[in-house]
Amino acid sequence: MSSSQKSLRILVAPNAFKESLSATEAAAAISRGILKVLPASKITQLPIADGGDGTLEAVVEGTDGKIFRARVLDPLGKKIFAEYGLTGDGKTAVIEMSRASGLALVPTSQRNPMLCTSYGTGQLIKAALKRGVKNIILGIGGSATVDGGIGALQALGIEFLDRRGKPVGWGGNGLKSISRIDPGAANPLLEQARILVACDVDNPLVGPRGSAAVFGPQKGATPGMVRKLDQYLGKLGRLIQRTTGRDVLQVAGSGAAGGIAGGFMGLLGAQLSPGSDLVFELLRVEEQVRKADLIFTGEGQIDFQTPFGKGPGMLAKTAKDAGVPVIGIAGSVAGDVGSLYDQGFTALFSILASPLTIEAAIRQADQLLEAQSEQVARLLRFGLDSA
Repeated sequence: MSSSQKSLRILVAPNAFKESLSATEAAAAISRGILKVLPASKITQLPIADGGDGTLEAVVEGTDGKIFRARVLDPLGKKIFAEYGLTGDGKTAVIEMSRASGLALVPTSQRNPMLCTSYGTGQLIKAALKRGVKNIILGIGGSATVDGGIGALQALGIEFLDRRGKPVGWGGNGLKSISRIDPGAANPLLEQARILVACDVDNPLVGPRGSAAVFGPQKGATPGMVRKLDQYLGKLGRLIQRTTGRDVLQVAGSGAAGGIAGGFMGLLGAQLSPGSDLVFELLRVEEQVRKADLIFTGEGQIDFQTPFGKGPGMLAKTAKDAGVPVIGIAGSVAGDVGSLYDQGFTALFSILASPLTIEAAIRQADQLLEAQSEQVARLLRFGLDSA
């Protein structure tokens, strides 16, 4: 029997290729390349995510869910529409903080964590709660804020009051003014839902590795702002402990996304979990892996960090346990990936066949990914014919 007649069960499960292809588009391109050479293959497309960009679409598509829009405030208080998703059974909402409170929504010249608020993220959560969800998965990558989540919590009814008993303002300036926290008016629908924060960092709320020090500069914080924000977040942590009895100041991950992880842990009892774990459970990735003879995955860049919480790396580990080979295809493959072969990857390929500018590679990502997938499939066909 020729290789074109042999039926391989191939799972095509890429992450998004940042700034160029969604995970769904990447899965389609890889599949086209494979089918040019191995047309009898039984391909299952399963776009994946790890809690960052593309999580909403991957979960909605993988569970036959729906995407909704809500009118919210962006980090600077401008009204915008932002999307959130529900799984097919309607029990779980998927919210990406970047949709409402993302750094990409703020012009470079206006990035200032003393002013930017996470309020819109709370509005998205509120909209999802109204639909009766039992679980909320919050992806916190790409945020513009260092407000400890007080903006989002304000949108959910929790009051942060100054010495005069007045509500504080937004952003780091709001943190500065907090004297008391009153959770009494929190949205009652919060009691029906479990909040899971997709968190893949272990930074505490404060200190040299804390939220302000590590994440503040990329959001526009000057050295002076970093020092102040660290002090303000410390005060927030102490007030949370006084209010709820929960100590979040040095908890691993509490400093993620400008401290929203710590704020949600302390005041809403949210749980922090690796994003890929949350997504993989919803998509039943392990079940799909065990059905496959071969897996194709990929994302914009594969490097030594890939095994640490990134979707393709977690997929490779899952496949290794199941004894299924994994092909990784990326926009670029860094030179320090030797350890990845011990962590589930069988082979790694870059889509770049010749020197290109980043802009050109992004524009041509779809064709380049399809072409490289075809070349990998030709190697597979040779192996099948030689067997």
